[in-house]
Amino acid sequence: MDKSSSLRLNGRIWIETEKGRLLGRGRVELLERIQASGSIRQAAMQMKMSYRQAWEYVKILNEGFGAPLVMSVRGGKGGGNAILTEKGIETIQQFHALNAKLQLFLAENQNL
Repeated sequence: MDKSSSLRLNGRIWIETEKGRLLGRGRVELLERIQASGSIRQAAMQMKMSYRQAWEYVKILNEGFGAPLVMSVRGGKGGGNAILTEKGIETIQQFHALNAKLQLFLAENQNL
């Protein structure tokens, strides 16, 4: 590596279980879009993701955290809806807080 090259730290957070990835930036975005739209289908469309994939992520999140993050009501005459539980809202907040700490660490340690 020559002297004109510069290195910098970078990183992303994801939370894993023995079964694999549970939570990361994309799934947090999905939760936020569900919260904003009140719909898993709308959130999936906004993220250019299939409805089936979004449902699978919601299922993984609900099971992985041991309590539902998203509660849904199937469609009918008025259509279905989805809401985040208190646990879902807390999970988003905790992820953002953890990510902010990581970004601060990276910024403070660029000159390692």
